[in-house]
Amino acid sequence: MKLQEIILSASAPSSSGSGSGSGSVSLHDIQTGSVLASFKQTSPALHCTAAVETRDSLGGFLLSCQRDKPILNVYNFQKDQISLKVVLPEKLSCIAVDKQGTYCAGATAQGRIYLWEVASGIMYNSWDAHYRRINVLRFTHDGAALLSGSEDSGVSVWSISRLLDDDTQNQLPLPYCSLSDHTLPVTDIVCGVGNFPMCRVLTSSMDHSVKIWDLSSKSLLTTFQYPQAITALTWDWTERLFFAASPDGSIHQTNLFRQHEDRSGLRTLESIGGAGASDVVRIDETIREAQKKRLISIGQEITCMSISLTSALLFVGTAAGLVHLIDIPTHQQLRTISTHKGLSITHLQVMLKPSDLVGHVDLSLYVRHGSDPKESIPVRPILAFQKMRDPKARENHDVSLMLPNGDQALTKPVIYTMDELLRDQSFFLQSKTTPGANIDDATTLKARTTELENEVEQLKTQLGRAKSINDAMWDNLVQRIVINEKAGDVDGGEGDDERKRKRSRT
Repeated sequence: MKLQEIILSASAPSSSGSGSGSGSVSLHDIQTGSVLASFKQTSPALHCTAAVETRDSLGGFLLSCQRDKPILNVYNFQKDQISLKVVLPEKLSCIAVDKQGTYCAGATAQGRIYLWEVASGIMYNSWDAHYRRINVLRFTHDGAALLSGSEDSGVSVWSISRLLDDDTQNQLPLPYCSLSDHTLPVTDIVCGVGNFPMCRVLTSSMDHSVKIWDLSSKSLLTTFQYPQAITALTWDWTERLFFAASPDGSIHQTNLFRQHEDRSGLRTLESIGGAGASDVVRIDETIREAQKKRLISIGQEITCMSISLTSALLFVGTAAGLVHLIDIPTHQQLRTISTHKGLSITHLQVMLKPSDLVGHVDLSLYVRHGSDPKESIPVRPILAFQKMRDPKARENHDVSLMLPNGDQALTKPVIYTMDELLRDQSFFLQSKTTPGANIDDATTLKARTTELENEVEQLKTQLGRAKSINDAMWDNLVQRIVINEKAGDVDGGEGDDERKRKRSRT
């Protein structure tokens, strides 16, 4: 099967009075811009669309939250009609789904967050997270944390394990950390590659700034100050550069590395920023000519952006319903997709073409002999979300599991050699003195040997000191006894004769 990148775009009417059924979610071919599939009867607002890709022999799905009613439309890639309509507790301002498709989070204009399990529909938690409207929700790449950005200028990081804990259900959840250096509403959040908390985060705000945070140290690394407010962000997969878009159609390319020439004329790469809260990098396009070369002007209000998986193309969605494809190295506009013209682009995402996409199904990797092709790629289980927390449902909850489809995955024996067994055994049985101890056997043995040798040297030194003290005490004792005996021989001659006479009398 040939891997192919496609664009997932969602559109909605630009005004609430234009109707609620004219929007759609579409998949486009990157090379030609043609529509591969279209999912209609939806009108999602900004940050109200989420997608889970087809992987592990399980079909993907789409979630689209309606902006004018508490309804969540569920689609799967195998058909272009609504698979499930979910009635929500209230209207949501934004949603997010982790990459594994396990949990879905939704936020409201009142600052409340809901957390559901997709496969069972159980509401695991709901709490007041912010004082004002929540504009954006993001899961980290491993799905271990949820980030929320609000109009109260705050960004909160929530640990999923804490939100799922049964013992804390009657308590108000506390965030892992709060990123509160912005002064105006937060508009977008992008999570860097890496497991939580060893990852970095980009946040943008109406205060004309973009900030880079380190979640492991819960600290601010760098602040980039722009001449306009920033409403949309996208980050290169290698985290070398990011793009920040303004409502006036300006896109600022911000490099996180630059060339530095030393006194000898040698050019080296050095990172930009990282000095903390006091480190502010000002982006002034009117002064520096080099920065003008990194400015992309669209001329239309920008709503969302995304970067291709190869980091070669930039996709820009506008309020006029156009999707522009821009070559990143040259900043040349290659193509414009006008399928949603007249609407507003509310979501852009680059993904691999699903193997179970309606009208483009590739069954060569899944169909088994004698099996029904429709059952070769099962759809992930999705149930209606609960409107309130139910302790009984949590207690009776069974974890659902779908085994990978295919004969090889079920019948192929697992080869586990003796060397791998001994290596794994040594890994679990070795003693680690520090959390960061090296798991390599040779290195661990060498360190342990050095530690024992140092301990032996210390014991030898202490033994030598004890021996010298013992010898000194012995010499002093012997000398005192000899001196006393000599003194007794000189004065005690008479005493011996007297003792002999006494013995003879008795």
